[in-house]
Amino acid sequence: MKIRLAIAFVILATGKSYGYKKSTDTIFAAQLKPIGRTIINKQHQLELITSAAHFGFSFKGTACAVYATIAAAGQHNYLQYELDGVYQKRIRIDGGVTAPLIIKADGPGKHIVWIYKATEAHTGAIIISKIAAPGIKSMAIPKLPLIEFIGNSITCGAAADDSEIPCGTGDYHDHHNAYMAYGPRVSRALNANFVLASVSGIGIYRTWNRNGPSMPQVYEHADFQVNNQQKWDFNTYSPKIVSIALGTNDMSKGDGSPRAAFDTLQFVADYVKFVQLVKSKYPKSQIALLSSPMIRDTSNTILQHCLISIKKQIDIIYPRDKPVATFFFKAMDAHGCSGHPSVVDHEILAEELKPFFEGLLKAN
Repeated sequence: MKIRLAIAFVILATGKSYGYKKSTDTIFAAQLKPIGRTIINKQHQLELITSAAHFGFSFKGTACAVYATIAAAGQHNYLQYELDGVYQKRIRIDGGVTAPLIIKADGPGKHIVWIYKATEAHTGAIIISKIAAPGIKSMAIPKLPLIEFIGNSITCGAAADDSEIPCGTGDYHDHHNAYMAYGPRVSRALNANFVLASVSGIGIYRTWNRNGPSMPQVYEHADFQVNNQQKWDFNTYSPKIVSIALGTNDMSKGDGSPRAAFDTLQFVADYVKFVQLVKSKYPKSQIALLSSPMIRDTSNTILQHCLISIKKQIDIIYPRDKPVATFFFKAMDAHGCSGHPSVVDHEILAEELKPFFEGLLKAN
């Protein structure tokens, strides 16, 4: 759907009427109902932290103004949005810019917008202060089952989208597209809510080129930063399913950095402890362990054997809980940037995963 220009709606950015008859209403950040890791900061603004953290609102007319910024002048980040159920595009948000983002519809009437953070937590928060439009109302979070997707850059949708900036140019987060990642795709297809708890380069006991910090070290931190002491409130959501897709970076060769061989014993032991941590936060959730579409041959076999061992150990420790589910991806030739799945590849991954998650949702 193309978005038409509508000069009459300069009102939304300036407050002047320019012949516009209807009144403009405003909702402020604290009135929004987001899903994903977010906070209301000391300035009463909403900070979208994690990949695909999102919120919705409805308005009447042909345009609305979203007041979004980032903390650091001279830097940038990305939102993306859906209008009336149709995905539109990514929008660059520059620090220090005060003019609002104007979203325009094709015609009058009631419209529904969902705003998503396109990038991951480590790129910094996107700050929402208010939204202005005629008849604007905040959308409630749909009453649907929730899936939390824990993972690495693949789960983030990192390096997936080179439609605007070619691979090998720009900044790393210029190619993020969380909306099109496999987790959100699967969730939309199965009519489920989703949150992404994912960090590029992270693993269970080491990262892709360093010894840490690992996911178990940062999972409880609101923004996955090990030095930030603000903890996430795990009472915010109660997922039906927690999907964990880690191991790709533990098995990485280290990008030329000195690297010990992959330690299966440490990987399994640390993974079991991490699943126990997740279960302490979400005791009623179904745990699902996913392999990696980026790992082949012997390494793939090793990872699958590790996941089977982790499942067996967790099922023994929690005999009254739902058994851990496992899913093993087919190996993929990725077409995104720096060896990552592309937007099209994520569609393939989502199609592969849909029957698996559909079965888990029905069973739970």
